Amino acid sequence: MIDSILRCRPRFCDTALPLGLFACSFPGSLVTLPGSDPTVAWWPGVLLTGPACVALLWRRNRPRATTAVAMACATAVSAFGYILTVLLLGPLMTALYYLALRTDRRTANTFAFASIACLISVALMAGPGDEPLVLKLLGPAAWLLLPVALGTTTRLRGAYLEAVQTRAEHAERTREEETRHRVTAERMRIARDLHDVVAHHLLLANIQAGTVSRMLPARPGEAGKIAAELTSTTSSALCELKSTVGLLRHDADRTTESDRTPEHTPGLARLPELAASFRHAGLTVAVTTEGTARPLSAGTDLTAYRIVQEALTNVTKHAAVDTAEVRLVHRADDLLLSVVNDGPAYANSPSPGGGYGLIGMRERARSAGGRIRTGRLVQGGFEVVVELPYHPDTD
Repeated sequence: MIDSILRCRPRFCDTALPLGLFACSFPGSLVTLPGSDPTVAWWPGVLLTGPACVALLWRRNRPRATTAVAMACATAVSAFGYILTVLLLGPLMTALYYLALRTDRRTANTFAFASIACLISVALMAGPGDEPLVLKLLGPAAWLLLPVALGTTTRLRGAYLEAVQTRAEHAERTREEETRHRVTAERMRIARDLHDVVAHHLLLANIQAGTVSRMLPARPGEAGKIAAELTSTTSSALCELKSTVGLLRHDADRTTESDRTPEHTPGLARLPELAASFRHAGLTVAVTTEGTARPLSAGTDLTAYRIVQEALTNVTKHAAVDTAEVRLVHRADDLLLSVVNDGPAYANSPSPGGGYGLIGMRERARSAGGRIRTGRLVQGGFEVVVELPYHPDTD
């Protein structure tokens, strides 16, 4: 309770301490050696202690000046021949404590040793002759080094606690930033998934619906067959959308593509099925594989599949061609994936380098630690080349 009162009333503490030390100077000026009579009057020691106690009122803001005043007063007290006890050295001890608390160790040690040297020198010359030499030498040194050590320890402990608090605040800010980053990454992943699913299947459905409307008057049989394929396309789209929305509902805490379960994530194993789905849009896709296949992590497998899906969708939408080639090369350190067509480079696209499709492919490649290159071919056509590192699930 007393400690809380002192913290709540700092002015009271700043005033009470000098008054208490000044009160201690009265008995301190009367201390003599056992069996000896006082050789000096009590009042000079009290008067000399007074300025040092008054200077303590500024010990927090001006610790160096306060210590200098207290040291001068203590030296004068020693010159009068008083025995230097803690009662008379109290103001100087308090000043040294706050000096060590408010400044650096070098400054505190400098003032402390200077005070010890002054007091011992004066005590040896003007102190009581019958006072043991040990008391003259060790007494002032012990009493003045103690507050310096306590002040330095308190300052270091305060700095340590402040550093701990700073680290805790930094960790809290880092957690908040990481949370925002994870939320942003999750939003981008959702946007890429929805874009890939909707763009691919709706494009095929739109092309098939247009074909049905054109063929229905003249060739109703073939139109009916394409209409049945249209039903299959829309059903596949609904299944993928249901799978994506289900992941958002039940696995919202999974923020990376590699965290999702294999049964919900398509991969390169479904590449023939993907290539076949583009036949309904009039695009023949040839898939070739080179090298010995190596296992891919679920995230890398999904990334490769989505990039191929988006590249073929862009070919169907923007390139006036009826063939495309997908090439998989399993190399020692990574998987090389290329999608090439030999027609005009995205003839219907005003900006081959722009659009959400190409942006999504770049983001997917970077998220898997890979690289992507897109551009026109010298001999004509357009290519998408991706290099994805292997990340086996067993690593």
